[in-house]
Amino acid sequence: MPTYSANRNPNRAPTHPGAILREDVLPALGLSVTQAARRLRVSRQTLHELLAERKGFTPEMALRVGALAGNGAALWLRMQQDFDLWHAQRRLAGELRAIEREAA
Repeated sequence: MPTYSANRNPNRAPTHPGAILREDVLPALGLSVTQAARRLRVSRQTLHELLAERKGFTPEMALRVGALAGNGAALWLRMQQDFDLWHAQRRLAGELRAIEREAA
């Protein structure tokens, strides 16, 4: 499957995949949180935590959502990875600058 990259502002955080699920996917599928949770076979609370961006996508949840949306788990995991990496880079920026680099 081909991958596509988009030019994005590196100073802007990537969108949390839960926001995409909440704002784009569930409305496009015509599903409420309750209906989606039932189809995903997770609790409403679990799905709500994801949609509220308080939790991230696990591989298991990515498999479930990818099956529901028909776009596969890899997309959801990549979005979560981009989100997590962007935030980690900013949190650790000072420490990363202090690491002495080795010549290869």
